[in-house]
Amino acid sequence: MPGIGGVEATRRLVEEHPDARVVVLTSVPDAATVREALGAGAVGYLLKDADPASVVAGVRAAAAGDAPLDPRAARAVLPARGAPPATVDRGQEVRPEPPPPVAVAGREADVLRLIAQGLANKQIGQRLGISERTVKAHAGSLFRRIGVADRTSAALWARDHGY
Repeated sequence: MPGIGGVEATRRLVEEHPDARVVVLTSVPDAATVREALGAGAVGYLLKDADPASVVAGVRAAAAGDAPLDPRAARAVLPARGAPPATVDRGQEVRPEPPPPVAVAGREADVLRLIAQGLANKQIGQRLGISERTVKAHAGSLFRRIGVADRTSAALWARDHGY
């Protein structure tokens, strides 16, 4: 957003309209940003690569008094299952180690490799003999599972994880 960040805009909006139910829509699922947005008064945190129906459902849930939180944003701020809870030491937050990376297999691995090669969805569909819509579905699912927001990040993730 030009001139003002989403966190500051949320803070100002909630200050001026305390009953407002702000749902952040962003491409950034990192823990610090999620915490800042929620601390500024947002009641929800959704990611831009979510399917439109999920975004609409999230906005409706916020309006109904719920707190919609994308699973990747939740993973970023919640400790891993079985991990010790976060502690505070002299004002410094200490977090447990992140969980190991997700393994990608099957058709999602095929799509990831071709995304990493720079192919467009239509080209990937032609190579794999599937529709462009199916490629988009695999890519969206893949992006959510590996915690990225776009093709470039997915390609970098693929490079870093041997795909």
